[in-house]
Amino acid sequence: MRKRARIIYNPTSGREQVKRSLPDILKVYEDFGYDTSAYCTTTEPLSAQKEAKRCADEQFDLVIAAGGDGTINEVINGIAVAEKRPKVAIIPAGTTNDYARALHVPRGNLVAAAKVIEKDQSVFMDIGKVSTASEERFFMNIGAAGFLSEVSYEVPANMKSLFGSLAYFAKGAELLPRIGKVPVRVEYDDGVYEGQASMVFVALTNSVGGFEEIAPDKTLGDGKFTLIIVKATNLVEIMRLVTLLMNDGKHINSPNIVYTKTSKVVTETIGDRKLMINIDGEYGGDAPATFINYRQHIEMVGDIDGMKLDIDTRDATMEEKETDFIKQVSELEEQSQ
Repeated sequence: MRKRARIIYNPTSGREQVKRSLPDILKVYEDFGYDTSAYCTTTEPLSAQKEAKRCADEQFDLVIAAGGDGTINEVINGIAVAEKRPKVAIIPAGTTNDYARALHVPRGNLVAAAKVIEKDQSVFMDIGKVSTASEERFFMNIGAAGFLSEVSYEVPANMKSLFGSLAYFAKGAELLPRIGKVPVRVEYDDGVYEGQASMVFVALTNSVGGFEEIAPDKTLGDGKFTLIIVKATNLVEIMRLVTLLMNDGKHINSPNIVYTKTSKVVTETIGDRKLMINIDGEYGGDAPATFINYRQHIEMVGDIDGMKLDIDTRDATMEEKETDFIKQVSELEEQSQ
């Protein structure tokens, strides 16, 4: 019996390239042995998430998220709570495509991205869950708060579509003079930071905002976030950190950085200053926020050659993964009591 696959695609991503390439993409998965169908997302809120949940409920074997990081995030949220979760592949057609970088999936060629399935390789990736007063949401790449997260909110959708990453750099340059410090308290596994910060990152991969060295020592599937607290609060300090970041990730040794690994993060502001939380590039509520890591929770198709992995989980059974998941939840509940 042939396996079933569903492509969930955003028709506007990548200047509508997904829609034009859909017949060739479908053929790739069909030729690899999947009965493959497609779903075009709509303007209804969480359209991709709802379709992904339906696919998980109906026990599809593979779900392909075709679009930007926002579409991938919705797909992850749609299947994250299912007892039996389908494997996920991605076809990047967004602006930054951070998650595609982490999985070594080609960017700029949608059919080549689909053909990664032909390597028959996958990895169980950690995902995060963030809880704020207003909502709970899973994320696959980055939770952030502070100055740089404002860029995603302020770049108009038409600029993202037309100019790609250039739009983010242009808006970022415009916002640099507005860098401000926020008094925060951040709890993590090995300690607490209490003081001024301009940015807090909670990262699951090594690629954020197009920079691939933001967490240069990141090991995928290790059950740990990379927590980065940027203490720098003026333009000169920020630009110096960016220079170190672009120089093989040497920013992690700066005295203006708190850099550590942790399975849980609790962040809040000191006083009444508002701090927005950015989840995979979209608004995710306001601090206080709690981030929890779900280790090796979703099996992702990728080109794992050259990836820095915690363990090779290719042969792990679904039963073992579910048992590990239940154990993690129980341990986290005990810690919170």
